[in-house]
Amino acid sequence: MCALFGIIGDYNENRAKNALARLSHRGPDYCGVVQKERLFFAHQRLSILDIHERSHQPLKHKDILISFNGEIYNFQELKTELDFPFTTTSDSEVILAAYLKWGVKFVHHLRGMFAIAIYDANRLYLFRDRLGKKPLFFTQTQSAFIFASEIKGVTPFLEKTEMSSDALLSYLSFLAPTPPHTFFKGIYKLAAGEYLEFYDGKYELKRYYDILDAPSNIITDEAEALQSIEQLLEESIAMRLSADVPTAALLSGGIDSATINYFAKSANRALPTYTLGYKEFAKYDERANAKATADSLGLQNRAIEIDERMFIEASDKVFDALDEPLNDPAAVPLYLLFEQIKKDGYRVVMSGEGSDEIFLGYRQYFEYLDIEGASSLAHKNWLKKYFRANFSMNREWEWYKRIFDDTLLFRTSGEKFTDLQKNKLLRRNVKDNASLKYLASYRERFENSAHSDASIWYSYSDLNLFQAEHFLTKLDRVSMAHSIESRTPFLDHKLVELLFSIDPALRYKEGVTKSLLKKVMQPYLHQDILKRKKKGFANPYMEYLVSSGRVSLIWEVNEQTGMFQKEELQSYIESAAKGSFKQHLWGLYVLSVWMKKYLL
Repeated sequence: MCALFGIIGDYNENRAKNALARLSHRGPDYCGVVQKERLFFAHQRLSILDIHERSHQPLKHKDILISFNGEIYNFQELKTELDFPFTTTSDSEVILAAYLKWGVKFVHHLRGMFAIAIYDANRLYLFRDRLGKKPLFFTQTQSAFIFASEIKGVTPFLEKTEMSSDALLSYLSFLAPTPPHTFFKGIYKLAAGEYLEFYDGKYELKRYYDILDAPSNIITDEAEALQSIEQLLEESIAMRLSADVPTAALLSGGIDSATINYFAKSANRALPTYTLGYKEFAKYDERANAKATADSLGLQNRAIEIDERMFIEASDKVFDALDEPLNDPAAVPLYLLFEQIKKDGYRVVMSGEGSDEIFLGYRQYFEYLDIEGASSLAHKNWLKKYFRANFSMNREWEWYKRIFDDTLLFRTSGEKFTDLQKNKLLRRNVKDNASLKYLASYRERFENSAHSDASIWYSYSDLNLFQAEHFLTKLDRVSMAHSIESRTPFLDHKLVELLFSIDPALRYKEGVTKSLLKKVMQPYLHQDILKRKKKGFANPYMEYLVSSGRVSLIWEVNEQTGMFQKEELQSYIESAAKGSFKQHLWGLYVLSVWMKKYLL
């Protein structure tokens, strides 16, 4: 796991090197730079495979330069297909050889997570992996094109810092800015499955992959589906155990982490596991459940306990690591967990992201499927008028209103502020359904695909936005802040494609979350694990925020900006203190932190 950085065009050497140094946490083992006139092409390396200096980057072959961040899990298999004088045992050199053979189509042969920069004959290509695990940001000035693995590597090249309105509005709606937007006006990001081509002073974004290209309804027999899922799960996890450095795993009390650790142990890799606990907040604590799971699997488990002081002190470091607002309070305790994992000497960590999206693990998926049926009511005009006349901030009101208005119901599991809520909160006009523009390209691809089941739309939009821009952003930044590579076997693209090719009803017909995964793991995991109620990564962030007094920052920033309606803001603060709209308020707090740092 590493950092990419480059400038095509005019540059100041000191500014370029200072910007590159901002990314050193992503690759503390080696810094490689190729400098030419109008070219600065660099790499910060975190050594995971073939840690020898022969695998340092950027790689050079004739006039081609390659810088790569990630892991290609099938590189040994690819190597047998490529006629190339290999001098390393790394996956980076395989990418170079694959590009020489297949050109830009080489990306279709890769299985793994990656951000890749290739410079060839004055033409630059940037690739982000299929499911958005690894980030890439870029900007273009009058004299140069700049790219980096984190925003902090690009901000030194902005003439001034301005907030992107699209980033703000999409963040309030969906927890994170939607591609291509970032909070820094003029800095953009590649979306999952995209690549960029820059040549002759212009760039073009292109899509090379779409999950929806997976055929629909290929597998209709449940037994066949379960057999195929188990085979690919086992394969995906086994592939991700390959590393030349110590590896650990996260462990909660749930089925996802238990599944990963079961198959890892089955592959003769009983990984040490880590769990979080909260002092004085037992209702959020998973230590007892995690210990029970570890004991049943015969694994070592280390529990890390955090308190309010640790949370508050770490939060500023987390906000710096994220570069821009991300509405996920779990980023802070996860940062503290990775901090301990690093102290214990581990460089690779296995994590369970993606399982909820592909196996329908969120209860609200089933609520949405049920509500979708209300669209066929013959006499719903009076209900439409009733809902219009009786506004409620509760999300259920919004769901039914959409059905009666014949508009899109599901807008990712990460939806927080509805457009009507934003209109009441912000001192600007926000039209109802305005946020649909941030989902438009995804919805258009879905409607033009072979898939029509509503649950496929749920998974598709969530994988592209809720997962790629929210959960995976959090995981990448907080793990890489500690120079740790995180791996997510549930997000193997072949496994995801398999789930998209199964009759959708097999995932939800019984009304049970993760029904298929639970059936796969029935012979291997204790019944307590399979039946345990999902907790998620819950934590006492609002209790800490209120107790520490830091919530007052929202008022401070609003006094200087006038962004929010005071009465509405007060309503959110009061509701959050009572346990409602907590993540709404956390999102406003994180936004306020960013605004104070960069705009005020």
